[in-house]
Amino acid sequence: MKNSQKYVKQYFAPQGVTMDWTKKTSIDKPPVWCSVDLRDGNQALIIPMSLEEKLEFFTLLCKIGFKEIEVGFPAASETEYEFCRALIERELIPDDVTIQVLTQAREHIIAKTFQALKGAKNAIVHVYNSTSVAQREQVFRRSKEQIVEIAVAGAKLCKEYADSADANIRLEYSPESFTGTEPEFAVEICNAVLDVWKPTKEKKAIINLPVTVENSMPHVYANQVEYMCKNLRYRENVVVSLHPHNDRGCAVADSELGLLAGGDRIEGTLFGNGERTGNVDIVTLALNMYSQGIDPLLDFSDLPTITAVYERVTRMKVSERQPYSGQLVFAAFSGSHQDAIAKGMKYRVERNADTWTVPYLPLDPADVGRVYEADVIRINSQSGKGGIGYILETQFHFILPPKMREKFGYHVKSISDHEHRELAPQEVYDIFVRDFVNLTEKLNVLEAGYDDVSAERIKGKIVIEYAGKATTVETEGNGRLDCVSQAIKSVTGREYTLENYVEHALEEKSTSQAASYICIAEKGNTYWGVGIHTDIMTSSVKALVSAVNRML
Repeated sequence: MKNSQKYVKQYFAPQGVTMDWTKKTSIDKPPVWCSVDLRDGNQALIIPMSLEEKLEFFTLLCKIGFKEIEVGFPAASETEYEFCRALIERELIPDDVTIQVLTQAREHIIAKTFQALKGAKNAIVHVYNSTSVAQREQVFRRSKEQIVEIAVAGAKLCKEYADSADANIRLEYSPESFTGTEPEFAVEICNAVLDVWKPTKEKKAIINLPVTVENSMPHVYANQVEYMCKNLRYRENVVVSLHPHNDRGCAVADSELGLLAGGDRIEGTLFGNGERTGNVDIVTLALNMYSQGIDPLLDFSDLPTITAVYERVTRMKVSERQPYSGQLVFAAFSGSHQDAIAKGMKYRVERNADTWTVPYLPLDPADVGRVYEADVIRINSQSGKGGIGYILETQFHFILPPKMREKFGYHVKSISDHEHRELAPQEVYDIFVRDFVNLTEKLNVLEAGYDDVSAERIKGKIVIEYAGKATTVETEGNGRLDCVSQAIKSVTGREYTLENYVEHALEEKSTSQAASYICIAEKGNTYWGVGIHTDIMTSSVKALVSAVNRML
């Protein structure tokens, strides 16, 4: 990388700002949200959406809760014009939703824009012109005074058309490429527009401050926003809007700091779709607020469905690591992470907690339509006993003893490592049943009868099948399970000790099956077996037989 010296700062840090916003630690209320998916987002697609796809997307945005939606640039193409007309003529715009349209500050374009809005009840006309040093010098080759003249002329035309329109028309102005514009000039041109519109409390104007190209750190943008907020005329009647792009990967940070610095409104897209690296991701921004206890007034409770619609109509893919919405963002493969999550979930149940503080999960996956069992604990060679045990307990109701959970965890990890792939929960269960539950391959107890001799000793007649041969063994032990164990030892000639025994019901009802877990030890090695049966004694015998079969 030898050419860094050719890059120069293309932004202007305003002078005299007090950076009051740095004293705030969080955003205390949601902004006004404006989706620009159907304009900014659509123009960035390889294959733009069809009319019907746009209509479906518009319906989705309304369902999510957007009250302001930019629907296009009607004067730019017939397709854009027809979409605007379709929304109006088919009466698809809810009464509490305002559509927004974009126009350049040119008379014939403004005229067609208002023509497209005929019949709309509520609309925002968004007029813009470029103001940055680079645009003035290289593209338009005009002085500051000439650039102001363009903005004022456009503002006057928009006001004339809006005043004569049979609709509630609000006006918005953007000094395009704002972040590359000298702050003093940005204030000058915005105030010149506001002097034309003279906004009131009843009819506020919108001043939009776009990060058309992100070329500074987020705090610089926040200072620019603070400077504008403190120097705009009619401030109490102006909605300061932010429109960050993501060239440096900081659009969310630009938005959050810009809101702290005085911004009132956000223009962005679902999942950050847009030109180059995209617009600010409203899903991320809104759910960041939600995870801090602020209701964003947007409904992302069924994020998988929203994602599916978005991917289908835009033909774009939401990254697996996209915050909140990606397939893997709640997934924990690491053993220590899985263990912490499982314990955190158990802690919530024990304490009946009404706040969310689960380790490694900044947001409750259920709040955005995700499923704990399928999305949170994922099993591969990096997984731990806690996560694997969590899968068996939450999905299949098996509560493994701690030592067995460790043993089974290594067993599953070994299989995943050998096959070089993730294991689904059902596969984990299948391995558990195949390798530990009700095993009878080498040895099986066919019958077991008992006679009480005393409180301490019981006689048993046990029929065992071993090596293809059935043998009846009469034994005596300190309990029925011990009788069976003594019979097994006599038939197999193996000496082992019973190390651990745990049992529980698989379901909370009288007819449920019982699960028994038994660990036996021989020559320093331990072997676990599991038995399942409606009778607890039978399940215990099956667990012992399973452990012996693993030993054999």
